[in-house]
Amino acid sequence: MRRVFTVIALILLSVAASAQPKLSDKELYNAIWAMGQMFPDGFTLDLNTMRQPQKGLMVSYAATQNSFDKKSIPGVVKHAREHNMLVGGWRDPETGKYYFDSTRSFPEDSLAAALAFARENGQHTVYDIAKNINVKSNYEQRDCRIIFDCDMGSSTDDLFALMMLYRYMDMKRCTLLGVIVDRMGAANADAVDIMNNFYGYPQIPIGLERAGIKDPKVFIPYHNVAYARDEDANLLFKQTYRAPGEYPEAYKLYRKLLAEQPDHSVTIASVGFVTSLARLLQSVPDELSPLNGVELVRAKVKNIYCMGGVFGEAVEPDYNFTQAIDFSLKFFELWPKELDMVFSPGEVGDPLRYPDEQVLADINWTDCHPIKWVYEYLQCDTGQKMWDPLAVINAVEGDEIYTLSERGWVELTPRGETIFTPDPKGNCRYQLPGDEVWSDTVLKYIRLMAIQH
Repeated sequence: MRRVFTVIALILLSVAASAQPKLSDKELYNAIWAMGQMFPDGFTLDLNTMRQPQKGLMVSYAATQNSFDKKSIPGVVKHAREHNMLVGGWRDPETGKYYFDSTRSFPEDSLAAALAFARENGQHTVYDIAKNINVKSNYEQRDCRIIFDCDMGSSTDDLFALMMLYRYMDMKRCTLLGVIVDRMGAANADAVDIMNNFYGYPQIPIGLERAGIKDPKVFIPYHNVAYARDEDANLLFKQTYRAPGEYPEAYKLYRKLLAEQPDHSVTIASVGFVTSLARLLQSVPDELSPLNGVELVRAKVKNIYCMGGVFGEAVEPDYNFTQAIDFSLKFFELWPKELDMVFSPGEVGDPLRYPDEQVLADINWTDCHPIKWVYEYLQCDTGQKMWDPLAVINAVEGDEIYTLSERGWVELTPRGETIFTPDPKGNCRYQLPGDEVWSDTVLKYIRLMAIQH
């Protein structure tokens, strides 16, 4: 019977797409019903062309959401003709029912608008046809307050992690309280400043580490992107901070931001060294708060997501922690044991390679873009992996899309090794690598965020 439906759909759609007379309504209804049998994973049909669109963000209308039998198809088609001329179908895996919907299409670079429309219409997801991924829309509108701590100015995954946070801000999924730059040098903070301005958040404060480690390894030296100029020697990118001395010291900004927030409300996404966090934990009461650093973190922080760690059977030093080992040891010593820590090991992000030619293709919607400039004028074909965004995604979206380890405790050795000891009472977990499909889906999600404008 499935083969019969497939043949019917192919014949009717080929006739409709040719120069032959248009399908009658009855023939159209039969074709749509047959497509439901032909495409169990779903389809979208443009009634103007009788073809499936190749791009766009698809969202179903609430008015047709309970249409799951052949008798409902005329109503779906009527609504589609009155609106966007798109009909979609999908199978609910929980009920086994096949639903038909009148559908609205948004440009692929209008994710925030598509998600807002989906929520207005009670739809759980937005479907990106070109990338074949669903983006969750019925997420909990929780109060997610984030401080982003990075070692900007070396690997470009920091840029993409920060970009993800701006896009989450656009979607009202989080509030970015501030950015901590734990790699010394005002140029690294300037790189964050131009990103803030480019993405429309010039007011986000930036703290700069001034007593951290000197001359850590640099993989891609893009710290001078803030000083890029056009052919007339004009600066390409706007800045809020006008002089290096305007950046508050990183641990001081931590203290200020934490003191201003409700208790147990702040999530820290740490994707670089932990120099500034160590200095925060060692800080003493001051004009910003009567609490010392450990007390302040214990009172205000809810959890932390760290890019770093080597777990499983491997026992070897972690890059982020070994670069500033003295600070890292102090951080692990002083971090309050009752506050959750989730680690994102490098092996989880290893399959997420975002090649330079794909980056440039995804950001072809503008000539002037900080990340695009970096990829156009510097050697970025280094096998860059999207490690840092994985901690950010976990911090904002929660654990649903990840597989995490059991609970336990993590000890850092003087060599920078992270030793995990299972314990149901422990405060630590770590992400486990996903399969090929998972990695491909997450990378497509990062790419989808990159094309938004």
